[in-house]
Amino acid sequence: MAGHALMDPEVLRRCSAGWVCAYDGGKLVGFVNVAWDGATHFFLLDTTVAPSHRRRGIGAALVAAAVELSKQRGGDWLHVDYEEELTSFYEDCGFRPTPAGLYQLYDD
Repeated sequence: MAGHALMDPEVLRRCSAGWVCAYDGGKLVGFVNVAWDGATHFFLLDTTVAPSHRRRGIGAALVAAAVELSKQRGGDWLHVDYEEELTSFYEDCGFRPTPAGLYQLYDD
């Protein structure tokens, strides 16, 4: 069956080591989900900063906080997938490129 399953909030809670958020007053302006495999491999997912708040260092601060969270939770590795235009951003945050593979499960 082709398609995409909706994420069960309970599964999301169990598979996330935590969330890092940035606020401007009471308004959420930045977010990253730190997912994990249940052991020592952590993943950055959904890193985003509101367009009105970009180019202020918020994204880099979110990533730095996610790195610290991953260390505190006993992580050995923190992984992130990103589009090519974000290479310099993630390299500036301390990530190094590695080879990876991608398998498309469904035709869109």
